[in-house]
Amino acid sequence: MSAEDLEQYESELELQLYREYKDVVGIFTYAVETERRFYLCNAVDLKVRTEGGDVYYEVSMADAWVWDMYRPARFVKSAKVLTFRDVSIEEITHSDLQVPKNVP
Repeated sequence: MSAEDLEQYESELELQLYREYKDVVGIFTYAVETERRFYLCNAVDLKVRTEGGDVYYEVSMADAWVWDMYRPARFVKSAKVLTFRDVSIEEITHSDLQVPKNVP
């Protein structure tokens, strides 16, 4: 497999992942971003931990979807992340007003 073939394969995987994200984002409540991954989930708990003077974060998620194009199954029942880096948690706002796709 050439470098060009590999690049095209990865581009196709990323496009499929983006399409899947667009299809599933509406069923989740939170978006969680760590230094390594992006998650969608319906429950999230963030705990700040200290050990030996160091501070780290423990993020627990339930009913999650993982942005990772190399995972065969992106839906997981629960996920836990331990990190020394920043964690971003946002509540996803779902508009009550849905604009029809076939509007001229």
